[in-house]
Amino acid sequence: MERIKKTRAGQERYEVRLSGSGGQGMVFAGMILAEAVGVEDGKYVCQTQSYGPEARGGTSRSDLVISSQEIFYPKPQELDLLLAMTQESCDIYFPALRENGTLIVDSGLVTQLPDRKVYGFTFTRIAREQLGTPMVANIVALGTISALTKIVSRQGLLEVLKRRAPRGTEERNLQAIEIGYELVRKKKAKVVKSDTGVG
Repeated sequence: MERIKKTRAGQERYEVRLSGSGGQGMVFAGMILAEAVGVEDGKYVCQTQSYGPEARGGTSRSDLVISSQEIFYPKPQELDLLLAMTQESCDIYFPALRENGTLIVDSGLVTQLPDRKVYGFTFTRIAREQLGTPMVANIVALGTISALTKIVSRQGLLEVLKRRAPRGTEERNLQAIEIGYELVRKKKAKVVKSDTGVG
């Protein structure tokens, strides 16, 4: 597990927030990630979620605490990884990211970046162009997160999507994971600090 930290009590934790707007599937992505980490990879995981006031357009997030040991406090305290799929979610949640944490953004939608290392990929555009719908941008992002951080296995994500993807979308979702991995391989996880991204 990448850069796992220890709390004052000696507990190992890796804290993740997947954030965006309502309708981008952040809660679904969090559920997929949690099941892959817990059921397929055999780690301890707690997953919580929060919706904005609107079904679409309001902020939405899914939080995960991942550990190789039993988890005593289920909510994130200092994020190790933040995925921001909108500018609003980046602005709101970036302060919760620890100093050396990993920030991943949809660089087609997040154009004002903080002055720090940022991994930028145009998830929504890529999903639309390569898979025919922006609705699987969240799953492309999961593939990228797995490839960059190794907090979850590729096979774990694939196995859960085979079970949980809505009927008729299984193949598209499986392709989305592979595209996420391919983005990291092609770009070699380049770090950006501009508004252009690397995707």
